Amino acid sequence: MKTVHIKCLNNGKAGCYKVGTPLEEIAKDLGIKLKTPILGAYVNNKLRELSYEVYHPKTIEFIDITRPDGMRMYIRSLSLVLYKAVDELYPKAQLRIEHSVSKGTYCSVEGEELNIDDVLRINKRMKEIIASDTPFIHRQEESEEVITRLEQQNQHDKTELIRHRGQLYTSYHQLEKHIGLYYGYLVPSTGYLKVFDLIKYYNGMLLQIPKRNNPDELEDIVVQNKMFDIFQEFAEWNRVLNVRNLADINDSCSNGKAETLIKISEALHEKKIGHIADMIDERKKSVKLVLISGPSSSGKTTFGKRLAIQLMVAGMKPLNLSLDNYFVNREKTPLDENGEYDFEALNALDVELFNEQLLDLLAGKEVEIPKFNFETGQRYYDGEKLQMNDDNILIVEGIHGLNPQLTHLIPDQSKFKIYVSALTSVNIDNQNLIHTTDNRLVRRIVRDYKYRKYSAQDTISRWPSVRRGEDSHIFPYQEEADVMFNTALLYELSVLKQQAEPILLEVQPNQPEYTEARRLLNFFSYFRPIQTSEIPPTSIIREFLGGSSFDY
Repeated sequence: MKTVHIKCLNNGKAGCYKVGTPLEEIAKDLGIKLKTPILGAYVNNKLRELSYEVYHPKTIEFIDITRPDGMRMYIRSLSLVLYKAVDELYPKAQLRIEHSVSKGTYCSVEGEELNIDDVLRINKRMKEIIASDTPFIHRQEESEEVITRLEQQNQHDKTELIRHRGQLYTSYHQLEKHIGLYYGYLVPSTGYLKVFDLIKYYNGMLLQIPKRNNPDELEDIVVQNKMFDIFQEFAEWNRVLNVRNLADINDSCSNGKAETLIKISEALHEKKIGHIADMIDERKKSVKLVLISGPSSSGKTTFGKRLAIQLMVAGMKPLNLSLDNYFVNREKTPLDENGEYDFEALNALDVELFNEQLLDLLAGKEVEIPKFNFETGQRYYDGEKLQMNDDNILIVEGIHGLNPQLTHLIPDQSKFKIYVSALTSVNIDNQNLIHTTDNRLVRRIVRDYKYRKYSAQDTISRWPSVRRGEDSHIFPYQEEADVMFNTALLYELSVLKQQAEPILLEVQPNQPEYTEARRLLNFFSYFRPIQTSEIPPTSIIREFLGGSSFDY
């Protein structure tokens, strides 16, 4: 009997197993117990399902829902259960999983006007499917056969993506007669999905998911009315443009429409920024400070510079100031619970110096602005000075812009608060959304590689810390904004693909970050590339691509 050597990182044990042994059997034999049920495993730093059979020596780490990949598996599996429930109850309708909001996923059902009773029916059917503990079957067939199956189930939104990839065979998941094309793995069976809820939310439904660190409880619903309105506004605009899914973007690339898509996307940004400038102009008698906040890689800096131009058009005299100038020296940066530098903490900024200079500026005094070198981690001065007159307005951008502690000495009527983020408004298809966090991560990978000399491995390894910082220091204040601005561009991931892929390919298989790099590379395989030549030098995406006409 042929055997293979297996090393398990969860408990440090090693052993030999018969060739073709599935991961689920290995986990049972090794007695692996995690906080919650095992959902999958990293096999030589590649994510695999528990049905995966081992034929060569492997290093294995089993994961549960407390890991990001485990949570993704859980949500994908819930999505297929939801699709099955909706299709059975409303066979003429079309489920669309729209976007993340209020710590859940907003879903709509096109072709039906859902009321509370409808949502309760769908919820009940989902619970019945989950109680049946039906397995998710992972299959692989010839691509043309998969396309035929999808078209039979009225899932035409997925077929063009399969054709674009040009693969002879395509993988999919099956739940009884219903099939789903998901760009990642699922849990073993529906019985793993006991913690969820589905509630009426605006004109659709909110799919609630478990807390990552306490998976027996649902995430608390956080009211995000302004955030939801922005998503809906852009979703409606996309409908007008007839661009709702990735296949529509790819179609623009192949039919010579990419230039038009770029021009329209940029014009929409310009119009929105001009509208915000008009809002500030209406309050110019009282407002002296414009605060721009948003998570990492949301395009705050370029937005601030473009807003300044629009304010000048309105007859105002803006001055720009970045909170990035006020980072403390690296050795003074606070540490997080893992002993890593917590750059997202408020105390990573020299709040005392910032307030001192802010009060001086508002009093008309001249101050010398500090600078920060991200490569050396040290502050320096290059002689740049700033002074405000009575007709100036100060624009301050940084992740803590909306935190009341940052500007607690300034009266509220003197502030205008703006929240910006890359709120991706186009999906891969009707059941697979593009997470805004992935959009921002890709932006950051490209920018850090180009301007901060960080590898993709460096950026990916720090991303969980960045996300924790955002959850603690940014997101709690976003609904306090006077206005929100979506910096995402319909075409941007098709452009970023060309710069991100070579950087991601540098991550080695023996590095822990390989799993995430591989996930993003698989994600990009569905995109047709768009060239950068038509992107204007003032575009927000130029902050990450390079070629901007703004100084940073």
